Amino acid sequence: MKVQAITILMADDDEEDRLLTRKAFELNRLGNDLRFVEDGEDLLDYLYHRGKYTAPADSPRPGLILLDLNMPKVDGREALEVIKRDADLRSIPVVVMTTSGADQDIARSYQLGANSYVTKPVTFESLAQVIKALGTYWFEIVALPDREDAR
Repeated sequence: MKVQAITILMADDDEEDRLLTRKAFELNRLGNDLRFVEDGEDLLDYLYHRGKYTAPADSPRPGLILLDLNMPKVDGREALEVIKRDADLRSIPVVVMTTSGADQDIARSYQLGANSYVTKPVTFESLAQVIKALGTYWFEIVALPDREDAR
C-alpha cells in the first residue's frame, strides 16, 4: 500500500491545539508537510496566494485541510463555503476538526461540502489516536487526486 506524502494545512486559532497536533503527527511518524494558519482569513489568503503567501514555496497546494469551525475574522463555516464553491479548490478534501459536537454544526458542515467531521478529543492520547486514524485513512487507504489533476 502506497503512503501519500501531501501537504496538510491546519486552520486553527488555538496555539496549543496546533502544537499538540504537530506532536501527534510526529508521534505517529506521519512525515507529511504540516502547515498552519490561524484563522479563516489566513486560510483563504494561503489558498489564493495573497498577502504573506504570494510565493509558491510559502503556500504549496494542500492535499488535505484540517479545519476548525470557530475562528476569528472568517470562521470555518464561511471558509468551507468559499473553498467548496471554488472550482479550483473544491477537490481539496476538508476534514472539519473542531470542539463542537452540535448536530447543527455537523449537518451544516456536510451541507457545505466537508469530507469528514471530527470532534476534537480532549486528551493528547485521544488526539494521537485520531491523527493515527486520519493518517491511515487519508494517506494509505483513500486515493487522492494528483496536485496537477486536481486543479
